[in-house]
Amino acid sequence: MSPLYDTIGLDYANLRRADPRIAAAIASALGAAGTVLNVGAGSGSYEPAGRQVAAVEPSAEMIRQRPASGALVVRGIAESLPFEDASFDASMAVLTIHHWSDPAAGAAEMRRVTRGRVVFLTFDPSFRDFWLFDYFPGLVALDEEKMPPLERYGQWLGPVEISPVRIPHDCTDGFLAAYWRRPAAYLDDRVRAAMSSFWALGDVSDGLQRLAADLDSGAWADRHARLLGLDSCDCGYRLVATR
Repeated sequence: MSPLYDTIGLDYANLRRADPRIAAAIASALGAAGTVLNVGAGSGSYEPAGRQVAAVEPSAEMIRQRPASGALVVRGIAESLPFEDASFDASMAVLTIHHWSDPAAGAAEMRRVTRGRVVFLTFDPSFRDFWLFDYFPGLVALDEEKMPPLERYGQWLGPVEISPVRIPHDCTDGFLAAYWRRPAAYLDDRVRAAMSSFWALGDVSDGLQRLAADLDSGAWADRHARLLGLDSCDCGYRLVATR
């Protein structure tokens, strides 16, 4: 097992710090669950406080970066969870399903080991209203290839509720759309290094050059002036929770 994040996650805990507003939405979706399983847990940034947490993560590097906590941490994969049926009150998976080799099997495993709610924070691959796609159109094809369509979750898990998660303009978690109002951040190699999508795209020099030129000329600001007055924005992220 040689997980991607053993390579790209070297500064993950610093660049991908949980945003408290997104964390609150996830915690609310988990309901009153006392025991929670976090699948594809990364460095554990969205694990809810005050609950008994078990974390499953394939990357040793991600596990190494976890802060000290009372969580049970297991190195493993979503498609084969090492727990008995109905072991947890709730389970969660945050921006991880696109890395799974078999999303349907992973979702079925989460359903198997969970008595109550199953919660995903994910991205809608049909979403197109994000300016970053203009500079890096390969992101659209990547989402279509890797991100399950939203209707799949209901097929895998049973009835679900799907709601948009608006991204704050000062989001502290450096995932792909976190810098929607801070476009210069995408020119920073260190920032992009914590985004798996940019690793998947490979050479992005053309898009970076065009973005830098538009920022220097003011064309980006002119084109996206409406964004500069927003405190948060719908960038295509969705919270999926079983009913």
